[in-house]
Amino acid sequence: MNLPIYLDHNATTPCADEVLEAMLPYFTSHFGNASSSHHPYGWLAAEAVDEARERVADLLSCSPKEILFTSGATEAINLAIRGTLFSPSNQKGRHIIALSTEHSAVLDTCKHLENQGVETTYLPVSSDGLIIMDELKEAIRSDTVLICVMVANNETGVLQPISEIGQLADEHNIVFLADGVQAAGKIPVNVQELRVDFLPLSAHKMYGPKGSGALFVRKKNQKIALQPQVTGGGHEWGKRSGTLNIPGIVGLGKAAQVQQHLLGFESQRLKALRDKLETAILTLPGTQRNGAKDQRLPHVSNISFDGVNPKDLLIAVNKAVAVSSGSACSSVTERPSHVLKAMGLTDALAKSSLRFSLGKATTEKEILFAIAHINETLTALRKATTST
Repeated sequence: MNLPIYLDHNATTPCADEVLEAMLPYFTSHFGNASSSHHPYGWLAAEAVDEARERVADLLSCSPKEILFTSGATEAINLAIRGTLFSPSNQKGRHIIALSTEHSAVLDTCKHLENQGVETTYLPVSSDGLIIMDELKEAIRSDTVLICVMVANNETGVLQPISEIGQLADEHNIVFLADGVQAAGKIPVNVQELRVDFLPLSAHKMYGPKGSGALFVRKKNQKIALQPQVTGGGHEWGKRSGTLNIPGIVGLGKAAQVQQHLLGFESQRLKALRDKLETAILTLPGTQRNGAKDQRLPHVSNISFDGVNPKDLLIAVNKAVAVSSGSACSSVTERPSHVLKAMGLTDALAKSSLRFSLGKATTEKEILFAIAHINETLTALRKATTST
């Protein structure tokens, strides 16, 4: 199969060679269970978990004891939200504040909990996709127990003022969940500076394996004790039971280590390539960038193409350049992006938007090819539209 150029790294990333190499022994010779504490097979597995925990903690500038391993960010988000709302130590209430542009892992969980007596306030965003701080301040109530705002939006790359939100949450003794999936391993993420209580991440978004993730849980001045959602063995300090996925955890740890060493250089390189791609596309008629120009991830660009059939656009572009029209988790539907709709785009324009997300393997040659392909595609689609 002649595969297209891959510019959809926000959906998933290829597993790095170093990561795969680190994982392989834990499928074969080092196959032990980390809970088997009476023989060397278990000791080797437990040591591998400890090392991975330290590497993830280093990436987030926290203590290893503040890292819980999960099957991915969706489970970590559910653990944080449900574990906070239904904790016996929650004496505040059952009111959540969530940004309207959050990932479906947050929004769907909040909506599901509304059937169990939880109330959620969904905050609007500006046309650039940024939180409106005055709206957040007005939404806070005496029974507000949790605020959910993602660090970087998965569709537009927009970066929210997390430390400012964290300070506000601390002042009101509100638990703060900041989804770090698209940010961790891509830009510096210091959970202490951001003043977050929970930060989930996923290995496959930063060149690690699928099915492996983690949740940062603040230990110092913990506002509410996290209630486990998976029981049956007391693993992960009793917060998440189940036999640990040793190969996946090792892969996550190695990916965290590799990405931490590449952060500065890789961000600059990808920003230069992203800007080259974006600048060229925005010279084409009927195009516009969606999201803040400067306050966003260095490798992401979301662009609308007015006046073309959305399905035809996506099919034609993906023949040679793999991109998406929004979140991979909601791409099975043909509904317009809830993120772009919240930013004020019409249904037609939201459906005709493409997300370009670059990665470590992206080259300038590929970017130049993508520019030419999109130019040709758009020209052909507009010509077909005017001739019918």
